[in-house]
Amino acid sequence: MRSLLLVLFLLHAGPPGGASDLPEDLTLLRTELALRLYRIVATDGNRTNLVLSPAGAFIPLELLQFGAQGNTRRQLVQALGYTVHGWWLGTLAGVYSGCLCPQKDSGRHVRDPRVREWLRAVYAALPSASPGSKLELTCTLYVQTGMPLAPCFVEQVSQWANSSLEAANLREPNGTTILANGWAPRQTTGERPAGSTWEQGGGGGGVGSAQLVLVSTVSFQSAWRHRFSFSDTQLLPFTCARDVVLQVPMMYQTAEVNYGQFQDPAGHQVGVLELPYLGSAASLLLVLPRDRDTPLSHIEPHLTASILHIWTSSLKRARMDVFLPRSC
Repeated sequence: MRSLLLVLFLLHAGPPGGASDLPEDLTLLRTELALRLYRIVATDGNRTNLVLSPAGAFIPLELLQFGAQGNTRRQLVQALGYTVHGWWLGTLAGVYSGCLCPQKDSGRHVRDPRVREWLRAVYAALPSASPGSKLELTCTLYVQTGMPLAPCFVEQVSQWANSSLEAANLREPNGTTILANGWAPRQTTGERPAGSTWEQGGGGGGVGSAQLVLVSTVSFQSAWRHRFSFSDTQLLPFTCARDVVLQVPMMYQTAEVNYGQFQDPAGHQVGVLELPYLGSAASLLLVLPRDRDTPLSHIEPHLTASILHIWTSSLKRARMDVFLPRSC
């Protein structure tokens, strides 16, 4: 394989029974958040394989907005970059009497009042979003012991499946380690990745000064719509960053796939390949520079939600030979 692949995991879950027009604005906003989250994690000196789940961040934060008010709501909106309340989003005019006051000309918003019910339907349908696939989200909200919570906030958190609220001493020096180790056994599926570390920020920031800590995990199990044959897997060269070439187990198949060739805003030529999972509830989108001398780091800064939307909407059916590292 001639260059490093950028892999983006896209969820296309929708509510049962219609309202398919509702997710369009949310899809773009969520994709923007996913790209922002990816860039933050990727620029943290990471030199190994990177796997993250934006859905594990945006779904819980969206749901918490329905019960949050005042400063808590403001922080949730700032973290997401948008609101699901039908508020105008952008520069906030301020917080008065515990209420968020919107800037009317900010222009980024989700205004449809049905969004709440749509989110509830999507969340409830996650475990059975598609035959042959299983997607489950588990969330635990840790609250600093002694912190008073509004009844409406507690009620909203308790209404969502696989969500719980627990008191904890977040100010202990090893509080985050306790949370990380204690939370894993309560997950309904999967395990926390081995070797992951949780650290507090210095200077009085980070988890050590937090009043609320949200911990979530996403478990996804499925098979490819067009399965790769184990007998066709073989060791082949895979080019990583900085032109490091490794021999890795490479899956192979010839199949009808969604594919397109595009140009990013900087003029780089890329190939985009979509591999759907069984039932098409989710798919794997791969972006590959067509010029083997173009590093992926030249492509990533130009990716936006609107560009990805245009690319994925313009893919055409094509019969191709597909090689993919077996870890995917």
